[in-house]
Amino acid sequence: MNTNIEDYGISPIKESTDPSDPIPARITAVHRERYEVVCQHGEIGARLKSGIYYNGAADELFPTVGDYVLLQYNPSGDSLIVKTEERNSSFSRSDYSGHGVGYVKSIVEQMVAANFDYVFIMASLNYDFNMKRIERYLTMSWQSGAQPVIVLTKSDLSDQVSQQLQQVREIAIGADVFAISSKTGDGIDELKSYLQPRKTIVFLGSSGVGKSTLVNALAEGEIMKVADIREDDSKGRHTTTHRQLTLLNSGVMVIDTPGMRELGLWDADSGISETFSDVESLFHQCKFSDCTHEREPGCAVKQSIESGALSEDRWQRYLQLKKENLFVTNKAAYLREKDKSHKLAVINKRKK
Repeated sequence: MNTNIEDYGISPIKESTDPSDPIPARITAVHRERYEVVCQHGEIGARLKSGIYYNGAADELFPTVGDYVLLQYNPSGDSLIVKTEERNSSFSRSDYSGHGVGYVKSIVEQMVAANFDYVFIMASLNYDFNMKRIERYLTMSWQSGAQPVIVLTKSDLSDQVSQQLQQVREIAIGADVFAISSKTGDGIDELKSYLQPRKTIVFLGSSGVGKSTLVNALAEGEIMKVADIREDDSKGRHTTTHRQLTLLNSGVMVIDTPGMRELGLWDADSGISETFSDVESLFHQCKFSDCTHEREPGCAVKQSIESGALSEDRWQRYLQLKKENLFVTNKAAYLREKDKSHKLAVINKRKK
């Protein structure tokens, strides 16, 4: 079956007469060590070529959903991925989310998705509405290199939609905010400016927030499984079990992700600065350039908090994210060096 690979954002290359020459493809799903990809031969299975990705000195990035790759096509079995192309955007998180500092033995980067244009940050307007979590998602979305869009779901279940919209807009500097209901259809038309052919959108949010329901609404059909939420706490079960890229009839591509209640920061300095640009703009107004924003006279941050222009809660959330990001960055570097030193010691011991 021939596939129009350009619909998936894949640039065709000059055809070769040698069947072993690599061809372009895009990762649509990841299942442990096996990948689903789309290429000129349709949707096929693939694995990493071990000699390239597992040789110890490999510089190749392990592919994730949305990645563009080159593969050696195999018509009678799994094809072999031989190269991961450079990413224009990527979303990753650490497996540490701010808890149990004294017990952290390792911190690992977990790549979630790559090569997308927009991040739909989804938060429900029911009992699970959480401003702190939205700020965290915003931070990582700005860090990804794509444009965040906040989609507040289940507007039919809230009688405070206007107030909640205003709350989010106050912290979502530079990002559009929409309130929608996939059940009634309210607000979905407002998202259409983002739903353009050959654009890719990654959906982020907690379990039960309505990611799969919205994908179905946009697709105008049941392409994602949907589960009911628990009535006592408005929390849902995981219905998406793996990350998956889907091409809708409209030509837009969506990457649905499993619900992530905890989202650990990873190398998020610029994302924090973007999300809290209102906070960091005050630093330039302090009397002293090295102001710690604690007890110094002429501190613009303290003055702003006292006047009510900046809330104490937002300032504390900024400090918390900065502290967590610094810990993760330093701890990960420390653990990498420790692991390297341990391996070197083992090698030297064997030489003796």
